[in-house]
Amino acid sequence: MTNILRFCLGFLDLSPARGASVARVDPELSTELISASRMDEEGLFARLSSSPEGLSENDAEKRLSLHGPNLVAQEKPPSLLREFLERAGNPLNALLAALAAASWLLGDIHSSVVVLLIVLLATLMAFVQEHRSNDAAARLRSMVTSMATVKRRDREEGTGVYSEVPFERLVPGDVVRLSAGDMIPADLRLLSSKELFLNQSALTGEGMPVEKSAASCGTDERDPFETPNLCLMGASVVSGFATAMVVHTGAATCFGRLADKIAKRREPTSFDKGVNRFIWLMIRFMLVMAPTVFLINGLAKGDWGEAMLFSVAVAVGLTPELLPMIVTVNLAKGAIEMSKGRVIVKRLNAIQNFGAMDVLCTDKTGTLTQNRVVLSLSLDLAGASSERVLEYAWLSSHFQSGLKNLLDDAVLEHVRLGENLRPARDYALIDEIPFDFARRRLSVALSGAAPRGESFFSLFLPRAKQRRLLICKGAVEEVLPICAYYELSGKVSAMTAAGLDAARARARALNEDGLRVIAVATKDIAQPKKSYSVADERGLTLQGFVAFLDPPKEDAAAALGELARCGVAVKILTGDNEIVTRKICREVGLAVERVALGAEVEAMDDAALVELVESVTVFAKVSPDQKARVIRALHARGHVVGYLGDGVNDGPALKAADVGISVDTAVDIARESADIILLDKSLSVLKRGVIEGRKVFGNIVKYIKMGASSNFGTIFSVLGASVFLPFLPMLPVQVLTNNLLYDFSQTAIPTDNVDDDYLERPRKWDIDNLFKFMLAIGPVSSIFDYVTFYILISFFDGLNNPALFQTGWFVESLLTQTLIVHIIRTAKIPFFQSRPSAALVAMSVLVCAIGVVLPFTRAGEALAFTPLPAAYWPVLAAIVIAYGLSAQLAKSFFLRRFGT
Repeated sequence: MTNILRFCLGFLDLSPARGASVARVDPELSTELISASRMDEEGLFARLSSSPEGLSENDAEKRLSLHGPNLVAQEKPPSLLREFLERAGNPLNALLAALAAASWLLGDIHSSVVVLLIVLLATLMAFVQEHRSNDAAARLRSMVTSMATVKRRDREEGTGVYSEVPFERLVPGDVVRLSAGDMIPADLRLLSSKELFLNQSALTGEGMPVEKSAASCGTDERDPFETPNLCLMGASVVSGFATAMVVHTGAATCFGRLADKIAKRREPTSFDKGVNRFIWLMIRFMLVMAPTVFLINGLAKGDWGEAMLFSVAVAVGLTPELLPMIVTVNLAKGAIEMSKGRVIVKRLNAIQNFGAMDVLCTDKTGTLTQNRVVLSLSLDLAGASSERVLEYAWLSSHFQSGLKNLLDDAVLEHVRLGENLRPARDYALIDEIPFDFARRRLSVALSGAAPRGESFFSLFLPRAKQRRLLICKGAVEEVLPICAYYELSGKVSAMTAAGLDAARARARALNEDGLRVIAVATKDIAQPKKSYSVADERGLTLQGFVAFLDPPKEDAAAALGELARCGVAVKILTGDNEIVTRKICREVGLAVERVALGAEVEAMDDAALVELVESVTVFAKVSPDQKARVIRALHARGHVVGYLGDGVNDGPALKAADVGISVDTAVDIARESADIILLDKSLSVLKRGVIEGRKVFGNIVKYIKMGASSNFGTIFSVLGASVFLPFLPMLPVQVLTNNLLYDFSQTAIPTDNVDDDYLERPRKWDIDNLFKFMLAIGPVSSIFDYVTFYILISFFDGLNNPALFQTGWFVESLLTQTLIVHIIRTAKIPFFQSRPSAALVAMSVLVCAIGVVLPFTRAGEALAFTPLPAAYWPVLAAIVIAYGLSAQLAKSFFLRRFGT
């Protein structure tokens, strides 16, 4: 039984997570990487037969044929033979094979052949269904491809041009560009970098970012993970930017060589935990019942070998052996249906979590707003329109080489429409201090003439002389504290407390109009140098503000209403300020009773945050880690939480949520962290996905309820019959055949309809309710089993004809178990108020027909069945009808008492 549990848990990916720490790298690979880290650029280019302009497309294609796709071995799909053997090699089939061997040794060759046939049919059924499901899911996942920015040489001019290339088409010698949010696509040697920090936790288990730089390494370095100029596949860029050369790809990377050791399974979600609890419930039930059946039959009949075979067969009958297949097929079907609504599922188990979600956390940009940011105003500190401020903002957005966001795009697009600004060729980039989520600002250092108009710099330096200018652009709260001066009408003055208050008031007024505000500041660089750091962002002159409009979506209010009616509460987790967020929420009809700021969250311990999260709708100015803390606090309150995000700062929250949701245009790290990808960033799309998730969960629960209640009733029938019968109530092979046919009838459940009222609210696992349902419905079948026993003994001499008794009970048990499928599948009156799918009806009719005909066939003879007398059939029909009515009454009573 322990092996069966391990099989089920292994299928559901619930075994304990393996440590992510990597103790060592393959010595040969380590030597190659360290050798590359010590080379100068010329030597590196010569070794990889490349150049600073990258490879030509022709060279890249040749290398792709030589090295193969940039995929680790574990990502390749298994062959059909391997997939079939994996299905056949589970402990349940081993148990059945042992039964077949025991039957052979005891001389029952017919039973042995039948058991082996059962193994083959069960394996083929699982293989065909799961292969089709996994294949469909894989096709959907392939629609979402991670891209790398690669420099490829133009065939005619010989100059390198950057373009987007799928990860799998990277080859050694490629030159790639990295910025915040990118995944490291291969093993790389840095060529240039600026403030580059990587997250290597997937490789080393260390959560803190690691700084990397492009300088050649000395002879002291031995570990590729610690070598400053090496970036290894599996890491991600936290901040900064760089260019790098691809050294190894695919299985030749550290990640590819160590994939088995560094694979870290994600924490079990609410879905995983629910299935796990149900399996444990059935395992405990089997561990009690199987030995009891063995002892009763062994003591009553004296044949301990036969009692052993029978008790093992009963235990197998109690095992929900098709649960993995039913789960996979349901989830894959849900994934296919969701893809029709432009929702791509990367991780199948996330579908049920989608349906169970009762809290959706999201940023407002692109969700509540149109994600179509336009630059609305460029103002000086007096509130007058300023071309100077616009030009500074444009220079910053144009020259920054790190992560560009919607605001930068809006600035560039706005200026592109005008004709007044100085072209970029008048300036040259010296250095850049890239954006990060702690500073929430970025700076570029330029050389060139000052922008038009009178400026502070023109007061001291000749107009013809080149200036060195630092331009800082970022969040108002982060830029104002580093400004020592401000400029207004060409006059520079020292910044005072009153000046800061006036600047904040100006920004606040813009926020209240629903505008997002960015502060722009400058600094004359007195002492030229080649490299600049955060320490240079001091003593700046505040120039003014640029303000952006991101209007709310027209359908946002309706979508929020639909989610509320579905029982999903929406909470906003944003890095933006409170004022803008409140205004947007008002415009889309999202009631905001309480707002918590990031500073408030930071000051709280976990217990206090757990108490706070229920009453707060908006968390403003929160950091990436604070977003993840809020989600964990919601978990502690018993919520199933989804998170929708598309930025670098959303990675921790996406991983913390029960279901991480992103969009196809998101940064790499967000797409990789997400379970579900939206092709349209819309709450309306989310609502359709929620409903599909509830359908999937509903059909999975149907199978569990049917199996649990039917098996519970059958075991009591077996126990009672074993006490007073001088023979086994059913032979082991008959028990297994009954179980196989019943399970076969369940394979159509993924096609079944789900009642509309079931979809109205989130559905979570409730094992206690399942256990009560099993206790309420199971004994009903036992009552009619005992009625069948009485009739078979009293009217058909079943006590003296074991084959007749076993056949009569086999047929009655199979028909009633198949009928219960239609009773349990709905809370309503089956067929009249709720209709099953055509496939489920057809499968039920087929299985019932097989059960009725089987005793009259040679296969039935091999199973030790005997033809039933004609007088038995009308009695059996009356029993089945009475059972159906009784089960419906019991179900209705249970639902009124305990709910669904």
